[in-house]
Amino acid sequence: MSIQSLIPKYICDIAPYQGGKPIAELAREYQLEESSIVKLASNENPLGMSPKAREVILKSIDEIYRYPDGNAFQLKKAVSLKFNLHPDSLIFGNGSNDILELSARTFLKVGDEAIFSQHAFAVYSLVTQSMGAIGVKVPAKDFAHDLTKMFAAITSKTKMIFIANPNNPTGTLIAKDELKAFLMKIPPHIIVVLDEAYDEYLDAEDKSVSFSWLSQFPNLIISRTFSKAYGLAGLRVGFGASNPEIIQFMNRVRQPFNVNSLAQDAAVAALMDDAFVSESKILNNNGKKQLESALQRLKLSFIPTFGNFISFKVDKAFQVYEALLKAGIIVRPVANYEMPDYLRVSIGLKEENERFIQALEAII
Repeated sequence: MSIQSLIPKYICDIAPYQGGKPIAELAREYQLEESSIVKLASNENPLGMSPKAREVILKSIDEIYRYPDGNAFQLKKAVSLKFNLHPDSLIFGNGSNDILELSARTFLKVGDEAIFSQHAFAVYSLVTQSMGAIGVKVPAKDFAHDLTKMFAAITSKTKMIFIANPNNPTGTLIAKDELKAFLMKIPPHIIVVLDEAYDEYLDAEDKSVSFSWLSQFPNLIISRTFSKAYGLAGLRVGFGASNPEIIQFMNRVRQPFNVNSLAQDAAVAALMDDAFVSESKILNNNGKKQLESALQRLKLSFIPTFGNFISFKVDKAFQVYEALLKAGIIVRPVANYEMPDYLRVSIGLKEENERFIQALEAII
């Protein structure tokens, strides 16, 4: 008897999620100094964490031997005040990935269908398959969600729809009026999970207003993260917002103490550091212009982005990726997103972007 024979086939068939290559791993592989490596692979904030978050972590670390607040009271209070949300409408997770998984675990069962777009975040497929549900991948339109086709894909088995806005790895954005019109057509028994991990990078006219829709759409779950603009990727903290009844059931499958105490304290501080988030957005906008200008000069096509990354097309993409690694530059191949001719580069500090540009130019 093999161990595999004891495991459901839908689990055996899962291809594990692959994150961006760690700096230490690349240093070992190519005998490089870690300090010389530029990582532009995981959409991290190149400014690091909020200074206010760092200060709070140093003060909180002596209490690390105690269990965290399983109800995340202070963080819940801070988020509810920041976004004008009722505390009962909030749930917290070990990163927003945890919110996506909790949504799937709460609502999906074997044989259900979950709809998501081609080129959308890989975790939607993973959490769907892990429940024995069926992922329905809808062809994208110019690398963006095709909401018309996604609506047409609804069947009697549809239980959930995942939407990323902005989308990773393509950086595309659905207009607010288009998204709301889509939600208005969705039957109330189908849960819509709206992943807004990159909202802080949007200009004012593009920023989401989805929190104001929660009272109108009781089947809506919104996920947010502190991993991107807030710079807390290593602490893993995110939150979901929905109607209190949905939150109540999601809490039944949530692991106790799923958000550690340092993450909770740091998130509260980061949430209040508007100056840091603003600085991060300005840096991102400037870096976006820097990279777009270079890609245009190199005659490489790219997908206009609303996130903190750019996906660009290049001949022999994986060979270029490997050549960049040898030059100490980590970007992200996205062949697993059905984009074999593309690489995704995170927007870094000005000098990091320049290192990438110079290395890319030398390679191609």
